[in-house]
Amino acid sequence: MDASGKRFVVIVSRWNELVTSALLSGALDELARHGEPEVEVIHVPGAWEIPAAASAAIEKKPPSAILALGCILQGETPHAGNLAAEVGSALMRMQVEKHLPIAWGILTPDSVEQALDRAGLKHGNKGREAALAAIEMADLLGRL
Repeated sequence: MDASGKRFVVIVSRWNELVTSALLSGALDELARHGEPEVEVIHVPGAWEIPAAASAAIEKKPPSAILALGCILQGETPHAGNLAAEVGSALMRMQVEKHLPIAWGILTPDSVEQALDRAGLKHGNKGREAALAAIEMADLLGRL
């Protein structure tokens, strides 16, 4: 997979920044390992704001792919599940309508420990995985 000559927008939530900064580092490192792409990083307050930033980024200058990075911790109420579902639905709809890959790097763990495990400790780095998916899908959709 080659990211050279492609443009990626990485949208990262500041909420749960201990986790999201690790996701961002993994994503940026993985993009750099696969060529010399143009990368724009956009910070937003939380996961809720990711779709609005993605939509604006597409309108400004459509990238080859977008990476959505965040961490929605489960709590005692259904709020986290509702939030994740709405954000996911908005990003999926945008991806299909715009024919533009949006890689899901938004964690929905039960605890900070689970989040950290998925941000580079025990279970790899989901930011890296999102970068790989973005590169592959940008290449695929570019060929289609």
